[in-house]
Amino acid sequence: MSTATEFKRGIREHLGQFSLHVLLVFATGLTIGSERTVVPVLGEEVLGVKSFLVIGSFVVSFGFVKALLNLYAGKWGEEYGRKPVLVLGWATALPLPIILIFAPSWGWITVGNILLGINQALTWSMAINAKIDLAGPDQRGLAVGIDESFGYTGVAVGAWITGVIAGQWNLRPEPFYFLAVVVVLAFLISIFLITETVQYAQAEGDDDHHDANLPFNEVLKRATYGDKTLFAAAQAGHIENFVDTLFWIAVPLYLINRGLGIAAVGVVVGVHSAMYFLQIATGGLADRIGRRPPVIWGMFIAGAGVLGMVFVEGYLPWAVLAAISGLGMALLYPNLMTVPGDAAHPTWRSAGMGVYRMWRDSGYGVGAILIGLSMEFVSAEAAFYMTALLMFISGAVVYVWMEETHPDFGTHEPPAPATEEPGRTVARD
Repeated sequence: MSTATEFKRGIREHLGQFSLHVLLVFATGLTIGSERTVVPVLGEEVLGVKSFLVIGSFVVSFGFVKALLNLYAGKWGEEYGRKPVLVLGWATALPLPIILIFAPSWGWITVGNILLGINQALTWSMAINAKIDLAGPDQRGLAVGIDESFGYTGVAVGAWITGVIAGQWNLRPEPFYFLAVVVVLAFLISIFLITETVQYAQAEGDDDHHDANLPFNEVLKRATYGDKTLFAAAQAGHIENFVDTLFWIAVPLYLINRGLGIAAVGVVVGVHSAMYFLQIATGGLADRIGRRPPVIWGMFIAGAGVLGMVFVEGYLPWAVLAAISGLGMALLYPNLMTVPGDAAHPTWRSAGMGVYRMWRDSGYGVGAILIGLSMEFVSAEAAFYMTALLMFISGAVVYVWMEETHPDFGTHEPPAPATEEPGRTVARD
């Protein structure tokens, strides 16, 4: 194992590579944000889709594909390194603008979102793991906060820009020319400017610790149900993505049907995502006060913002409540993700975070189904009520079961092994 001097960690010490990964996660956000405002309206007004459940299908395909690829992205990132997985993620996005421009039916949009799910899983997973590799444990919360804030600022900017373009010209093809430029530039940066970081994680761990080198199936069990704290984080991540799905499917259609113009809808959706920029502050805050308090407050604030949107009328009140729900997400989002980063041994941290991200992003698929059913068979408002209620229940689970995982003053300890397994090595299955 190399010396600590050779693998010195810190954001300042690796500012160049860290900044490139920030730029790439911003591009990842721009990619998904470019669909947020335009695509649901495209389905309804251009492709003639009248069913809310069918419109939600493109998020279902995205969510389940992204969830599955998150699981394996972490595993592949440990086996092959961060950079090859990152490059593969951007390669899969290259056909997406072409599909969105020329899709003759909604089924093609759903296929395109399968590629988007692969892209988001591989690129965002590797971006966050690379930042954690470089930052080290003392700045882990800040690194995650920076990652998520710039990623979701990209979502906001993408939603806003494509909304403006669609308002000035058409729902397609013009907004997706912008998307094509983003994808090509990110692909080239990944190939020619990014360097490998997995060696920093490998140098960080103590391979003799009983929790080191867990086989992949054991990581899956531990991060899913074998540890109450990690289960609390996984279920909260799953449910909080209902909010993100709501702003992707229900909010644009709800506001359009309430008489708001497409450009204004883009601003409301963008304001929600723009609040995620505060994750720089909330991630750093969690490095000082712990992960648990911001997560708990965030779950209830986000739920309250969602609930309030059905009780008001008008552009400004909707924008304010979108911002409140975004503030809640900014509090909980990076700090939920830091929990498995804290709790996992460095030898399986990437895989452990992949399991968390699998359960979190399957919330897109489940949320899209439930939100689509609510809008189809009850009312648009029912989707908001359901999402808020589930956020409150999930927040209560976090309050009861999640222990603090901060490396300096946390109360969480990994479970002791049932039996000693000398010479155990990590399974590369």
